[in-house]
Amino acid sequence: MTRAPAAAARWAPPEGVAVRGTVVLLPGRGEHPGLYARLGTRLAFDGYRVVAVAAPDDAAGELRGTPVPVVLLGSDTGGLAALALAAELPVHAVVAAGLPLSAEHVDDSSWESELDARTACPVHRTLLEADDRLRRGAVLTDPAGVPAVLPRTPVLVLHGSADRVADPKAARAFAEMLPAGRFALIEGGRHDVLNDVAHRSVAAEIVQFLEWLRAGTRGPLLVRG
Repeated sequence: MTRAPAAAARWAPPEGVAVRGTVVLLPGRGEHPGLYARLGTRLAFDGYRVVAVAAPDDAAGELRGTPVPVVLLGSDTGGLAALALAAELPVHAVVAAGLPLSAEHVDDSSWESELDARTACPVHRTLLEADDRLRRGAVLTDPAGVPAVLPRTPVLVLHGSADRVADPKAARAFAEMLPAGRFALIEGGRHDVLNDVAHRSVAAEIVQFLEWLRAGTRGPLLVRG
């Protein structure tokens, strides 16, 4: 049976809610746009137009006439693609989650091990178990390297502390070397940090970042400590 090509998935703010910006989401290895309905719905509820594309090459077509600010949001290799595209396209910022910059140790190549490495969220685990479009094993393959040209726009790097697919220390070091990088470590988070147990807190961190962009301030709107 031949699977139909993955199509873009879209989420719009509720009726009567002003559009506050645009988020173009790039899935990671083995994933497809439909796996991000929970995040897309959450960001749309806060006033952001969200579109998850099937491939990085589709991102440019989603930027024409779109509400600003425009942010590229990528998970895993989608984060690497977002960084590369931000150096070429008229976007205002990047959010990169679970960047595969340095491989960690995954116990074996079984589906059970991969599922455990991806997420501990029971809802998302059930979704992945039943999804015949997810390419199992893809997340265990070697990713592309870091883009040669990095964006000078603000970049929020999100990473789980319990990520066994990509090293959180490498992600932190990468964020620190960016001209306008910020790093958020999600305690206990696994690789699919956008769809893991703390997905609500992660979505809230993304919304705060988006609001900071809209406000044009020099720092976050909320100061901790």
